[in-house]
Amino acid sequence: MIVCSCNVLSDHDVRNAVSAASDLPRNPKQIYGCLGCSAECGRCARTLKTIIDEALGACAKECCAGCPHSHAANDEPAEEAAPAFALAAC
Repeated sequence: MIVCSCNVLSDHDVRNAVSAASDLPRNPKQIYGCLGCSAECGRCARTLKTIIDEALGACAKECCAGCPHSHAANDEPAEEAAPAFALAAC
């Protein structure tokens, strides 16, 4: 389903950007950046935020220690083992 008419972004585009980005986007501005566009009218911002929160699941509010998305976990060697294609997503 198209969630941003100005940039013709679908809910799948948003979910893919969230899952593929090495530094998880947590707000619409970051999603626009990952997808190479910018906000136009802004009507989709709430919908984008809802989709981001759903895609992040429990990580949407705050990552816990040991979560691969946690900022504290970024220094751990396990984080370096992330697939190389994730770095090219944004």
